[in-house]
Amino acid sequence: MKKGFIFDLDGVIVDTAKYHYLAWKKLANELGFEFTKEQNELFKGVSRKRCLEILLEIGNRTATQQEFDTWMVEKNVDYLKFIENMDASEILPDVPKILEYLKENNIPIALGSASKNAKPILEKVGLLPYFDAIVDGNNVTKAKPDPEVFLLAAKHLGVNADDCIVFEDAVAGVEAANAAKMISIGIGEKNILKEADYIFNDFTEISISFIQELIEK
Repeated sequence: MKKGFIFDLDGVIVDTAKYHYLAWKKLANELGFEFTKEQNELFKGVSRKRCLEILLEIGNRTATQQEFDTWMVEKNVDYLKFIENMDASEILPDVPKILEYLKENNIPIALGSASKNAKPILEKVGLLPYFDAIVDGNNVTKAKPDPEVFLLAAKHLGVNADDCIVFEDAVAGVEAANAAKMISIGIGEKNILKEADYIFNDFTEISISFIQELIEK
């Protein structure tokens, strides 16, 4: 059976979480309150709209629809400024090794991310050619833990959902992969991503033989 591999973006392929944090922190400061790195953990794998809702809850702020829409745009403009100078040095360790192996063996690869800036980021870091399909915040209506993003990625790859392997760093992403009946591989801390089928701190712990086992399952 043909297998498909689906990767989240932020925290899996590149660490853009730090740039999201800086942009949200800037907005929070402009609105008159602090936003900590610990609070930023609540934003992992969450849509921009939901992130802003959480931010306003943290700051005990309300907003008109016009203000809400303006702040959403403002945050994204700041984020885009932060990622403007991204390059291959931003790729997390050993990610290219896995992508290269999959590509050499003609295994279809997709991106499944809540980010609306996935394609330009992959272009900046030089990884776009590895991906056969990109499904991001521009293509889906339901945020993780809803499995829509991964089911759509599988469809684009022409692979059955239960023949897909998902790499995720967020609890909501792991839940989405599990809901889609896909193999979930958590990248991060075991005590946080405990619902994943397999968990690794990062890709340096993932061997080619393990990837080959997943392909042959």
